[in-house]
Amino acid sequence: MNTFKTVFLMTVMMVLFLFIGYLLGGKTGLTIAFLFSLFMNFGSYWFSDKIVLRMYKAKEVNAESSPRLYGIVSQLSQRAELPMPKVYIIEDQTPNAFATGRDPHHAAVAATTGILNLLDDNEIMGVLGHELAHVKHRDILTGMIAATCVGTITYLAQLAGWAAMFGGYGGNDRRGGGLGGLLMIILAPIAAVLLQLAISRSREFAADQGGSEISGKPLSLASALEKLSQANKLKPVTKATPATAHMFIVNPLKSQGVMKLFSTHPPTEERIKRLKNIAAGIR
Repeated sequence: MNTFKTVFLMTVMMVLFLFIGYLLGGKTGLTIAFLFSLFMNFGSYWFSDKIVLRMYKAKEVNAESSPRLYGIVSQLSQRAELPMPKVYIIEDQTPNAFATGRDPHHAAVAATTGILNLLDDNEIMGVLGHELAHVKHRDILTGMIAATCVGTITYLAQLAGWAAMFGGYGGNDRRGGGLGGLLMIILAPIAAVLLQLAISRSREFAADQGGSEISGKPLSLASALEKLSQANKLKPVTKATPATAHMFIVNPLKSQGVMKLFSTHPPTEERIKRLKNIAAGIR
C-alpha cells in the first residue's frame, strides 16, 4: 500500500510541476518543468534522507559513542525483525526524533540531545519503537518525498511572487500571464499543506500502535508524547521547517490558533487516549 502511495505521490509531484511550469512559462516552462520533475523524483528517492540529516547537522553514532541510544535502537530493531538502522544524534535541547531512508535496509533514526536528557529509558523505547514502526510500515520514503515536494512547491511559489513583482514570468508562448502567477502564489502553499495532511495524520496513529507493539510500552510512549508536545510548544526544534515538520514524532513547530487545524500531526491528546486504550486492551 505504501509503495502505491509513494508512486502516486511522485506522479502527483510531476503533474503539479508540469502544471506550474505551463502557468509560468507556457510550452517552454512545461518542458523545463518536466525535466525538473524527473530530477526531483530521482533526487528524492536516492538523496533526500542525506539532505535532511545534513540540514539538521545530525552526527552518526555507534555503540561506543552513544551506548544508551544505540543500545535501545539495537534492541528494538531485533524485536521488530528489522535490519539495524544507522543512528544519529542532533545537537538540540528541544526533544524530538524522526526516521528517514528509502527502505528498511537503508534506514536511519535520529534523536535530539534534548530527548536523551528529558526522557527515561522506557519513554525513549516508546519513541524509538514509534520511529521503527514507520520504518517497518515503509512510511519513511513517502514522508521524504513529501518533504522534498512541499519544499519545492513553497520555493516555486516564492519564485512566482518575485517574478510578478519584477514584471513577468518569461517566455512569449506563456498562457495565463499574471493571473496564472497569482494563482500559483495563492494555491501552491495550500496544496503543499494539504499534501502533508493527506499523508501524515493517519500514519502517526498507525506508528503509535505499531511502536507500542514493538516496544511493549504504550503508556511510556503516551508519557513521552505529553512531555515532547509541551517542550516543542515552548521552543521549536532549531532549523525546523514546515516542509520537514511531518517527519518528527511531534510537531517541531509552534501551532497556535487556527494553525492547529493545519498541523501535520493529530492532536496529542487523541494519540495519548488511543495509547491508553491499547494498554487497556481496547482496540
